[in-house]
Amino acid sequence: MDAQALHLADQMKLRDFTRLASIIEEYSGIRMPPSKKTMVEGRLRRRIRSLGLPGFDEYCQLLFDGGLLDHELVDLIDAVSTNKTDFFREEQHFHVLVDVVLPTLVGLPDRPGMSRPLKVWSAACSNGAEPYSIAMVLDEFGRSQRGFSFSILGTDISTDVLAKARMGVYPFEMIEPVPRELQRRHFLRPRDPENRTVRLSPVIRQAVHFGRMNLMDEEYPVDKGMDVIFCRNVLFYFGKEKQQEVLVHLCRHLRQGGFLFISHTESVAGMNLPVAQVATSVFQRK
Repeated sequence: MDAQALHLADQMKLRDFTRLASIIEEYSGIRMPPSKKTMVEGRLRRRIRSLGLPGFDEYCQLLFDGGLLDHELVDLIDAVSTNKTDFFREEQHFHVLVDVVLPTLVGLPDRPGMSRPLKVWSAACSNGAEPYSIAMVLDEFGRSQRGFSFSILGTDISTDVLAKARMGVYPFEMIEPVPRELQRRHFLRPRDPENRTVRLSPVIRQAVHFGRMNLMDEEYPVDKGMDVIFCRNVLFYFGKEKQQEVLVHLCRHLRQGGFLFISHTESVAGMNLPVAQVATSVFQRK
C-alpha cells in the first residue's frame, strides 16, 4: 500500500464523523460541523493508538456497535474539547470585578466578607488559569478589607485539564499576563534554571476547589446562591438554544444581586434572562 493509500485509510468516514459529531453535541453541547472533521481526526489519533486500535474504522465500530460508547465518552470528550485559556484573559473583566462587583457585593445585605465567604464559580475553568486569576484578585482585595474571605469552585467537563488545574504548575511563559507584583507573591520558581515551570503558592491553590461537571446536565451539582459566576469562552461552542439553557441554569445558581461574566465574544441578546447588563459582557441578577 502506497503512502497516499495509507493516508486515506487513516481518515474517518464522513458518515462516522456525522454520527460521532451528533453524540458529542448531544452529550457536551459542543458543535462539530463538517469543517471540524480534520481537527477531530487529529485529536483522536492519540486516543486510538492508546487503545491499540489500527484506525478510525475499528474505533467507530467499537463505539457504535461494540458497546464501548458509555465507557469511552469521558475520554472522547477529553480528546476533542478545546481548552485554550490564559491567566487574566479578557483583562477588563478583572478591573470590573475589583471596581464594580466587589464594592457592590460587600455592601449588600448578608454581605460576603463579614458574615460568610464570597462564593465564586468558574464554570468551564479549563486548566485553572481563570479561577486562579480570580483568587489572586480576591486575595489582593482582602488585604484591605478586614474579615473578607472567599471560596472558589472551578468546574470543567474535561478530566485532563482538571488534573492539570489541581497541580497548579504552568509553563513560565504562560504567566506573562500576570501583573509583576502578583507573580512575585503567588508563583514559586524552581531552583533548577533548566526547569521552565512555575507553581502557584499554597495560599492560592488552596482557595480553589475543582470538580468535573457537564454544562449539559439537567441539574448542576453546585450550591445555589453564588455571588459571582464566570462562564467565559465556552458558550460560542454551543447552538443558541443550548446557550440559553446553560445561562438559565447559571442564573438559578446566582444570588439576587450577584454577577455573571461571559466572554466579550458571547451575547445574551434575545434571551429572556433575569439579569441586567452592568458592563461589557457582565450582568447582575435581578
